[in-house]
Amino acid sequence: MKARNALLAALPYEVESSLTALGSHLKLARLRRNLSIADVAEKIGVGRFVVADAEKGKPTTGIAIYAALLWAYDLIDQFKELADPTRDEEGAALALGRERLNAGRPRVDNDF
Repeated sequence: MKARNALLAALPYEVESSLTALGSHLKLARLRRNLSIADVAEKIGVGRFVVADAEKGKPTTGIAIYAALLWAYDLIDQFKELADPTRDEEGAALALGRERLNAGRPRVDNDF
């Protein structure tokens, strides 16, 4: 049977290990707050198995679930910092060589 998503069939190691770490961090955040999976699931409006899957770092878990869990633990500000362009040194360096020095002249359509 062919996987519906080629990425899920062969997840890069870095992605898989990052998801696993995120899941572990979310579980620890829940336990530190003395919350059950059922408590958190009810708070974010999903089933218990969805929270359990996120804590396992399952790649099929939607990003909204991870964001909602961060919100539930009052950690959503950390989510907002993901892929922050001000912290993207490589992207900034690459863009430096391609940035325009001035804006082009606007094209005026004199077709009245």
